[in-house]
Order: sequence, then C-alpha cells, then structure tokens
Amino acid sequence: MNPKKTVDEKLSNAFDIEFTKESTEIIKKEDELPMKRAEDIEKDYNLVRNNIRDLIGTGEEAIDGIIKVATEGDHPRAYEVAAQMIKTVAEMNHDLIDLHKKMKDIKKEETTINQTTQNSLYVGSTSDLQDLINQSRSSKKALDEEIIDVEID
Repeated sequence: MNPKKTVDEKLSNAFDIEFTKESTEIIKKEDELPMKRAEDIEKDYNLVRNNIRDLIGTGEEAIDGIIKVATEGDHPRAYEVAAQMIKTVAEMNHDLIDLHKKMKDIKKEETTINQTTQNSLYVGSTSDLQDLINQSRSSKKALDEEIIDVEID
C-alpha cells in the first residue's frame, strides 16, 4: 500500500525538484509597507527639495551673469533674457513652497486615513435615531412633560 503523498511531495516529483519547508513560508511584510512608503516619501521630498534649491541657486548665478552682459552690451534681447530668467527663478521659488504644502497635505492625509470610520451601521427605529440626534426635540421628552390624569371606574 502506497502512503498518501502531500501536495508538496507531488509537486517535488512532478517538477523534479527538492522541496524544503523554507520555500513555503510566507513572510508577512504588511506591517513594513507603511513604514517603507513613509520613508520613500520622505526621501523623494528631500531629493526634490534639494534639486529645486540647486536650480534656484544656479538660476541666481545665471541672472547675475545675464545682467552684467545686458548692462555692458545695452542690447534689448539681453534684458529680455534676464527678465525671463528672473521669472523662471521666481516660479521655482513658488514650486518650492508648493512642495512644502503638498508634503504637509500628505502627512495630514496619512494621519486622517487611520481615523476614518467606514461602513457604519445603525440598528433601530427612525424615531430612536431622531431622539439620539436631537434630544431637545425628542418625542419621549415631550411625552414625559405631559401628565395625563386618567380616572378608572
């Protein structure tokens, strides 16, 4: 009589490989994903921030050089190029501020995601729900305030 083979043994025979217990262990890394995502976001933020700051510094140096050329040559095109460069550097400054705002929004979003209640369910009657929502207009309160005297014969 042939003993029953496990699925792992059958697969090992079918694919002509040796089965080890280590290959079937599933490593649960769900807890590490939010931390890794937060680290990636922080790294990307720092990279983009440094790039924008470097571009702003380079743009400022270019502006200084273009202004020298414009004043020496007194050519209208040189002044136009200087104005465009100044505008570009100003836009990069706005981009830097927007980056800070976006990062703040991302951090705020991460904290609010954990506090969100999904799929709320209320079990009860409509009048009970209204009593809970607006207790000052509660029908029970109105009934409690009215005292009805009834005589029994």
